[in-house]
Amino acid sequence: MADPLWTSEAVAAATGGRASGGPFVATGVAIDSRTALPGDLFVALAAERDGHAFVPAALAAGAAGVLASRPVEAPAVIVEDTLRALDALGLAARARATQALRGAVTGSVGKTSVTQLVRAGLDLAGHAHGSVKSYNNHIGVPLTLARMPADTQRAIFEIGMNHAGEIAPLSRMVEPHAVAITNVEAVHVENFADGEAGVAGAKAEIFAGLQRGGTAILNADNRWFEPLRGAALQAGARVISFGAAEVADAQLVRSSRTDDGALLEAQVFGAPLTLSLRQSAPHWGPMSLCALLMMQALDVDLETAARALASFEPLEGRGAERQVRGPAGAFALIDESYNASPVSVAAAIADLGARRTGGRRIVALTDMLELGPASPQLHAGLAEAIDAAGIDLVFCAGPLMQSLWQALPRPRRGAWAGSAAELAPCLARALRAGDTVMIKGSRDSRAASLVQSLVALDRPGGEAG
Repeated sequence: MADPLWTSEAVAAATGGRASGGPFVATGVAIDSRTALPGDLFVALAAERDGHAFVPAALAAGAAGVLASRPVEAPAVIVEDTLRALDALGLAARARATQALRGAVTGSVGKTSVTQLVRAGLDLAGHAHGSVKSYNNHIGVPLTLARMPADTQRAIFEIGMNHAGEIAPLSRMVEPHAVAITNVEAVHVENFADGEAGVAGAKAEIFAGLQRGGTAILNADNRWFEPLRGAALQAGARVISFGAAEVADAQLVRSSRTDDGALLEAQVFGAPLTLSLRQSAPHWGPMSLCALLMMQALDVDLETAARALASFEPLEGRGAERQVRGPAGAFALIDESYNASPVSVAAAIADLGARRTGGRRIVALTDMLELGPASPQLHAGLAEAIDAAGIDLVFCAGPLMQSLWQALPRPRRGAWAGSAAELAPCLARALRAGDTVMIKGSRDSRAASLVQSLVALDRPGGEAG
């Protein structure tokens, strides 16, 4: 059995709530009855659907107790507002983990990958804790804190945003000893009147909770480096940087492909360092150096950090690869479906173009969202990256991707459809043995459903649709 995480008495003390229905001991915290585990404290949040309606399902899954805002037929702690109570639970968890060094990561692209890279190193170095998946918002951050055991030595948190003012309160909640901004790009720009400058300002909010004298890790190659550096210094941070720029403290000197991924040559604070990776895409070089600096800031030794980088496997939706046996033979599937921006799509296309393959290089793209008025031009502009990479066929889904479709020369046009669901059978029928297909797009444009439809081909009787 897992170690106790919360008692009903401790939950009541942290939240100012009232115990009801008898005592309980929880070994975890859950907000979704579908993923609740035996021993969890189930937090009944009022979101799109009232979490109290799912208390019976959580109890059936083995939940030990409930945090609720009205009486329930279960051992519970009753509070006025369960979301505010979750915040309080997270703050209490932070306060009791007195020895924990905490890091926080944000950025337009790559923050989840960097967070998980860092977590891999923290796990090797001792009792570690961190974000799972992309739990990076006003619910995910306090939930991650609330799940943190008291004996945690190091922890890493991902912090995201769609609008200004979202990162600062989460950073203050975490009170990190070190923060990293992977980059600032044209993502969520439709929510900012001043465009990318507004995005940069929102990312700089991560300095709001940084402990005085803490470390800020910044991308020296990004055009917002100097403004972010200024903001970090004003917050009392020690600034260190990564990238190919000569000023970078962790400078990427060279990256070369290997049969298993890539080999990086770097200078880290003036000392040469060679790192092996299982990922070959160009953006993994600087992101790995970002993770390396964060690990060092959280007191992970260089050897352990390098070992973590060398063994890290690409995440689902962020470069994971598999062979799929389709009706016309086996093809390689690269899953980049988690999210998309013009920069990340162009990088993924360039990586596909650089791969050695015996068949065709194919991309399937769904709409990139929240790009503002320039969205049609940004979609059409991907044609340049596709041409430079020598991509053989392009499949597009969504009204915005129609701009790219129209910009492509006819020989490269695979198919266009109004949605991912409509495109799926067209894509499946086109694939042949030896092809390599990469899928990328924004979450809300259902890029992941294209991956699922192709994976289904690998099952007996499977067909895309």
